[in-house]
Amino acid sequence: MRNAQLGDLEVGRIGLGAMGMSHAYTGAGSDDDESIRTVHRALDLGVTLIDTAEVYGPYTNEELVGRAIRGRRDEVVLATKFGMISHTGRDGADSSPESIRTAVDGSLRRLGVDHIDLCYQHRVDPRTPIEETVGAMAELVTAGKVRHLGLSEAWADTLRRAQATHPITALQSEYSLFTRDQEELLPVLRELGIGLVAYSPLGRGFLTGQIRSVEDFADGDLRRDNPRFVGEAFRRNLALADEVGAVAAEAGATPGQVALAWLLGKGHDIVPIPGTKRVARLEENAAADAVELTADQRRRLDALPPAEGGHHTEDQMRLIER
Repeated sequence: MRNAQLGDLEVGRIGLGAMGMSHAYTGAGSDDDESIRTVHRALDLGVTLIDTAEVYGPYTNEELVGRAIRGRRDEVVLATKFGMISHTGRDGADSSPESIRTAVDGSLRRLGVDHIDLCYQHRVDPRTPIEETVGAMAELVTAGKVRHLGLSEAWADTLRRAQATHPITALQSEYSLFTRDQEELLPVLRELGIGLVAYSPLGRGFLTGQIRSVEDFADGDLRRDNPRFVGEAFRRNLALADEVGAVAAEAGATPGQVALAWLLGKGHDIVPIPGTKRVARLEENAAADAVELTADQRRRLDALPPAEGGHHTEDQMRLIER
């Protein structure tokens, strides 16, 4: 697999999101052995960026990833996130320095490692100035517990203030054919030398063309409450996914590979992290590295209208800077 550049951190240009192995999606936590095989196959294929967070489970996903990378630590660019769980007894998101220190120590223990390669603030904490949060993260770099710093779902002003405190390697935000608002932010990221890690690059599975009914989702699957999977929005978004499928048929690829190839074509500083818990799907996603879209196919994909419905629930959107 070819590589991409996140700030001064080099990674395989497609990563692996581990959340769904343990949390939030149908079948999560049902086959840890297959999830571990999926991580191993990812490393075999040059997928180096493995992404988790303390809140996934909570905690169980970090433990799973820790088991999966045991004996192969040197092959992994290990990323995790703090801030959605308070370790100071505060309600809601907490990126206070005290909470960060406790969170990172817990992540190191669960992952079974002595350092985290890329440590993100999971969501911007409006009650803690970003300078305090990044200052505490920088202390962890000095202590050798963290190598690179990241933010998630932050916007321009926060990014500039964070970067002025300590170099930020990556921003992790949702970016896909269905969610395009990051294109407004890309010039700022490139000005600051910050890479973009794109979560949900397959629109929570919608862009694979495999989802035809929400009735296939188990109770507790986060997509049951997602505005894009409800009523008329779901029907309209199915039609958009079908248009991606039409391009895929021309390209000799799967719809998911086309969605990833489209994203990879937006720059060598953008790394999608499609999530899966199955080896076969991991192999399909990784093969998107070799898919080349024509200029006409890219124009047609660029011209698709926005997805119907917000990409998070109203409560979740309150934690996202825009």
